[in-house]
Amino acid sequence: MIVCSCNVLTDHDVRTACQAETRPRSAGQVYGCLGCSAQCGRCARTIRKIMDEALGAAEAACGGCSGHPKP
Repeated sequence: MIVCSCNVLTDHDVRTACQAETRPRSAGQVYGCLGCSAQCGRCARTIRKIMDEALGAAEAACGGCSGHPKP
């Protein structure tokens, strides 16, 4: 599903960015990981929600180990 129509970013793009070696801590960092920047900003809340879900799932999968920084 497209979550950012300005940059044509999908929820899959956001989840992939959240799996990067250096995990993004903000919507702005997700844009940077994906090689773009915020335009109108309407998607920032949705991106944050997807980030929280993705990072929460990663933490649950590893049992909350110290190798993953908390969002």
